[in-house]
Amino acid sequence: MKYKKFEELPIWKLSLEITRLIYDLTSVPKFNRDFGLRDQIRRAIISVSSNIVEGFEKSNNNEFIRFLKISKGSVGEVRNQLYIAFTVGYIDKREFDKINIKLEALASQIGGLTIYLDNHRKNKSVIRNS
Repeated sequence: MKYKKFEELPIWKLSLEITRLIYDLTSVPKFNRDFGLRDQIRRAIISVSSNIVEGFEKSNNNEFIRFLKISKGSVGEVRNQLYIAFTVGYIDKREFDKINIKLEALASQIGGLTIYLDNHRKNKSVIRNS
């Protein structure tokens, strides 16, 4: 498993797909008026892809693992905010499920990559050859 660019990472691609969904969801008038929740969920989803990229660009498995853990934490934050949006009636069950399923998949994939990298710590360049 060698990736030369972060754009090749499946987790990065999925995080961008979810980012688009979050932005679409938070742009509807009911949600868009809640500036606090809207801005917080947007910042959290941006943090997911940003930390994937930052960790990847460090070119070191230990650093990448650290940033993947931060990214996975941000996925949890987005999921919590999605629950809040559902609870207060900004989104319906269908919208909630559509995004939550993708977030759960992303968290699982990030966790899987973290485990893989942790098992290959001796090789500092598992992800790419610099």
